[in-house]
Amino acid sequence: MSGLFHDRPVPAEAPAPADTAGRTPGPIAVIDAARVNIGHQADLVHLVTFDALTGRGGTVFTLNLDHLVKLERDPAFRNAYDRATYVSADGAPVVALARRQGADIVRVTGADLVRPLCAAAALARLPVHFFGTSPETLAGTEVVLRRENPRLVIAGLESPPFGFSPIGTEARAAAERIAASGARICFVALGAPKQEIFAEFARRWAPDVTFVCIGAALDFIGGSQARAPSLFQAAGLEWLWRLLHNPRRLAGRYALSALYLMRYNVRELLGRRRPTRPTSDQTDQPSQE
Repeated sequence: MSGLFHDRPVPAEAPAPADTAGRTPGPIAVIDAARVNIGHQADLVHLVTFDALTGRGGTVFTLNLDHLVKLERDPAFRNAYDRATYVSADGAPVVALARRQGADIVRVTGADLVRPLCAAAALARLPVHFFGTSPETLAGTEVVLRRENPRLVIAGLESPPFGFSPIGTEARAAAERIAASGARICFVALGAPKQEIFAEFARRWAPDVTFVCIGAALDFIGGSQARAPSLFQAAGLEWLWRLLHNPRRLAGRYALSALYLMRYNVRELLGRRRPTRPTSDQTDQPSQE
């Protein structure tokens, strides 16, 4: 498997993920073959909670422009997206592109999923696990979420070491620890594409767990980063807030995203949208890349 994080061997005996055909919602929009099948946050919270209660695992991704850029060049990332159980639109541009196709859709971000899912998990007494970010952020997040949800069952918190690979023996051991903890929902905060690749890999070893990829959500909850004010979020300008506060790290990423959006719009105007790839419902076996 090629790519920055894909240099360690996948255990040969890895089982295939459980088949999700028949329960994964069909796409409501397809953007360069990345399918979106969730339009509203309440629907996603309900589906993840129901899956957790019935012992059906899966993955949850939130599609944004940066992901679309990375999907063009990372086969492992594409495979994870092709097999994702639920995909929402994270970011105003992706929402706008989906609405052009007639989708009834609003922005559903990883950062906005943690609190409602934890509230639902607390109500249903579903154990949750947190994987990623730093030990200090995890500790701060635990304090906040336990205060907000006294009945919340936290089965585990783990900050992987620097250089953690999302596949291979180290990732398998992490997935087995998550499964052994009894968690039914695992929030993965490793950043893209590492978190999505890990989630797809981990579900082989933790088939009863739903892995929800949430980016910097725990940094916001734990207080190590400040999220954009609600005014910026409502206006679809959260990216601008982040760029102003971290231009060195984000300027290049957002430039590539802007170029991607321009190219997509031109192709759409010229009627040259790319063909779709097979989705998880059309794929009998997982990729062995």
